[in-house]
Amino acid sequence: MQKNYKPHPNSFKNTFCVFHEVLPEAVEGLKVQFESKAGSTYYYTSEGMYRKSNHWGRLANSKWRLVAREPETLSKFKIGFATWDSFYPDNKEDLLYYLEMDYDKNTVSYQHKLNPNYDQKTMLRNSVATTKRIKQVRNIIELSSWAKHFDCDDISLLRSLIIDKLINTDKNLDAIKREIAEQFLS
Repeated sequence: MQKNYKPHPNSFKNTFCVFHEVLPEAVEGLKVQFESKAGSTYYYTSEGMYRKSNHWGRLANSKWRLVAREPETLSKFKIGFATWDSFYPDNKEDLLYYLEMDYDKNTVSYQHKLNPNYDQKTMLRNSVATTKRIKQVRNIIELSSWAKHFDCDDISLLRSLIIDKLINTDKNLDAIKREIAEQFLS
């Protein structure tokens, strides 16, 4: 018999959390303890929360991301699990977020500074600045027209140099491109 564990209703307001996808067997035998108007179902345990949903990312006043399994499951509804200690406070003003680049998958994501993996060195930004930088990094990854202004044939090298500066400095993109272009001229 499942013990009825119920967190305070406001405990998830203004939070950031990364859930990790689990298979449906993980919630077998668990009782749905909350169902949202949008159709997401929630299962609470003493260790953490399972959420079954077809939408992830921005949720009302929170940012909850799902890290998909590999290989990715085909179901439109995904089940994610997060421990209680992985819910971090979120607001628009504070410098709470840093960027992480996965060069193997060619993806960028943001993480919270309270994440135990934070190195205390990577540039922290507020929500708006983080969103803007993510868009810039994605454009550098996905587009190539910007590279014609560089005297370098290795676009992978250019991408990594620019992305590294976008993640680790507060310089604007134009200043970063000028600085890197000068490196190739000297």
